[in-house]
This record gives sequence, structure tokens and C-alpha cells, in this order.
Amino acid sequence: MRDLVLLGSTGSIGTQAIDIVRRNPDRFRVVALGAGGGNVGLLAEQALELGVEVVGVARASVVQDLQLAFYAEAQRRGYATGGFRIPRIVAGPEAMAELARVPCDVVLNGVVGSLGLAPTLAALESGRVLALANKESLVAGGPLVHKVAKPGQIVPVDSEHSALAQCLRGGSAAEVTKLILTASGGAFRGRRREELAGVTVEEALKHPTWDMGPVVTINTATMVNKGLEVIEAHELFGVAYDDIEVMVHPQSVLHSMVEFADGSTLAQASPPDMRLPIALALAWPDRVPGAAAAVNWREAHNWELRPLDDEAFPAVRLAKEAGRQGRCRPAIYNAANEECVAAFVAGRLPFLGIVDTLERVLGAAPEFAEPGTVEEVLAAEAWARAQAQRMISTVAEGA
Repeated sequence: MRDLVLLGSTGSIGTQAIDIVRRNPDRFRVVALGAGGGNVGLLAEQALELGVEVVGVARASVVQDLQLAFYAEAQRRGYATGGFRIPRIVAGPEAMAELARVPCDVVLNGVVGSLGLAPTLAALESGRVLALANKESLVAGGPLVHKVAKPGQIVPVDSEHSALAQCLRGGSAAEVTKLILTASGGAFRGRRREELAGVTVEEALKHPTWDMGPVVTINTATMVNKGLEVIEAHELFGVAYDDIEVMVHPQSVLHSMVEFADGSTLAQASPPDMRLPIALALAWPDRVPGAAAAVNWREAHNWELRPLDDEAFPAVRLAKEAGRQGRCRPAIYNAANEECVAAFVAGRLPFLGIVDTLERVLGAAPEFAEPGTVEEVLAAEAWARAQAQRMISTVAEGA
């Protein structure tokens, strides 16, 4: 039995993790839940179903709403007045980090954005196994994470990095020559740059394979998400950027591959279902039977792989350059992109302007030092957001 702390429990990763727990009560027990606070009804439902000891919300202003949601959920379940115990509530900006220190075996960090860095560090410093779905922890705070992480303490949840971790079991680190991350290609795969000039937000949000939030879906359309994953792969596995490639694979069945020194390439294949990498991360290094459906080997399959078009989608190239330079450049890449995506959704920036502005922000970045504290990472991100906003305003005024 493994005790779990689930951060980001009301999001996509969190709800799928709870589904795995629900189907494997003999293997997992949830002792704490954390969420941003935007869906207190679901959080209360999860907490009472799982019988957790403590619940956290990042927004202190919703504590009263959460308490009322507990009472409403208890009434819905038919509990008598006073017949249930409300979990202890922690709230505010430090709530997720506090939850990451709760005694447990595994902390699943499904928090969105750079807010996930502090709980990542707290979990690692407390000696927990960290099932990491928050890529910003490594993108923005890689140097900080490496200072406190012990070998094998971080288990990736992203499907691509989970695939790489599985394939890496097939050889020693010295035998690895290349990591190959696959990419669905997003809504605009196969299009040339000139065909992307007038695409709309609605078109960018039509991902052909995965059901994700709007920011990640647009990041997939621009390939920024794959750029972030390249940085994450470098930080997780220590492979040089020159030895990390991206291949477009529309079917999203081959989740990533590892090439070895003898010319062999191992791939991990499964239908697109995040419950498989989530379950593996929670049980690592063991597998959870029936976590997700397997490939149907009684059917014919056509799996396509093609090189990434760097001219139409330069985001991966920019990510590699930022990663090589270090000194907060990856954090700047991530933060500036978030501002550009928000401007695109608001109609203030064209689709191509997202990565074009991102490149300009990176080109204007001062010589930050390699970050030694969370505050230094946040300062670089604040600079990136302000610089991106200034550049976006210039584009909007000239439109």
C-alpha cells in the first residue's frame, strides 16, 4: 500500500490519478489533496470519497466556499449532522508546498505552471518520491531541482518522458546515443509557415488526439509544448540537446524512443491514454495491471513518423538554444510564451506572433545568473512577462 499526496487533484492529471486509485484500493491510499481552488465542489467530493486527512487550496479566499462544499457534499451522501470529519484545510500560496511535506510515499505534482516549482522542491527535500507532471519545475527550475533530487527520486508522468524512462531500462546510460520524442503535430501538422498566418483560436484548440486544457493545446499547435518537453528530457535524463530529436507521429501510439550505441532503437507503444503513465509513476518501478488498454494486435496499423519542419515550427529550435544557454533562459522561454498565448486568445497577437515574439524576448534577455533560489527564477519570469507584454503591445498598436 502506497500513501499518496495528489496536487492538482481537480485537473486532468489529478482526476485520472483518482480513477486509478479508485480501481486499485489495495495498492494506493490518498492522504492529502491540493488544488488551485477553482472547483471547490469537486475537491470536496474527492476529499470525502477518499477520506483524506488534509486538503489544500492555493486561493485563500475560497476557504469558506470549500467548507460549505464539504457540508453540501456530506448532505448529498446522506451523512447525519456531525457524522463526518472535515479534513484539515491549508490555504494560500504556500499550501501546495505544505501538502508536499505531508508524510507519504509518493507526491504527484499535477500543478499547472511555475507554481509547481515550490511543491516539487518541498517533496524532494522531504525525501518523497516525486511523480512529476509539472514540467515547469524542470524547465524553469532545473538547477534548483538538481541540487536536492536524489537519483531515481523523480518519476516522469508526461507520456513522452514516461516512455523514455521505460525504454531506458533496455540499456545502460553509457549505451544511449539519442532520445527521440514523438509529437502529434497539433492542430496544424503538415502546414507550411505561410499557411499559418491567419489561423484562429478555435482552429488552434482542435487537437486531433488529446483532450487537454487550452494553454497546452495551443502550445501543442505552436510546438512550444514539445520545446518544453525537450528541455525536460535533457534535465531528467542528462542527454545533450544535440542528441534529442523530435519526430511528428500523428497517431500518438509511439510515445517516444531511445537509440542505443549498437544501432538498436526501443520504442514504447500504447493507445493515447494518460492513465498508463500516471499509474506507472505512482507504482514505479512496478506496473499496475489494467491501467489502460493495450494496442490491439489483431488489427492492422499504419504508424507514421516524419521529421519536424523547423521553418514552420521553430519553437523546438528556440527551446534547445535556451536550454544550452541556461541562466534562466528556459524560464524566460516558458513565461514569455504564456503571455503570448494569452494575447493570442484575446485577439491581440496573431498565431505566428506567439513564437516570433518569444524569439524576440529571448534575444533581448539580459545576462541572468544561473538561478540559486526560487525568487531568482520568479524574477527572470517577471522580466520575461513584462518584456513580452511590451512587445505584444507594439504588435497590437501596429496592427
